Amino acid sequence: MITAEGLEQLGFTRYSGDGGDYLLALQDGVVVITEWHSASPQPSEAEIEAAHAEWQAEYDSKAYARARADAYAPIGDQLDMQYHDSVNGSRTWLDHIESVKDAHPK
Repeated sequence: MITAEGLEQLGFTRYSGDGGDYLLALQDGVVVITEWHSASPQPSEAEIEAAHAEWQAEYDSKAYARARADAYAPIGDQLDMQYHDSVNGSRTWLDHIESVKDAHPK
């Protein structure tokens, strides 16, 4: 299977009017390379699949980071928590950070 992620993992970039290496299209339900502009040879489907598997493993290994980013309060709210913690001697911000890290461990 040809994927943009696999091609990008191999160091190629999607073609646009400003340059790039490849252009993909869906033809009869299959993704195909319709244009190849790179000076490097076009990789085989097997090479693209192997690179996609590497990309997928790396992406999957960072699922906790994506979940944490969604769970953290906006930075303005966190700064407000820190201010009130310093004035009141409370742990609101630390408790928030710990709860996110506990809910989404590495």
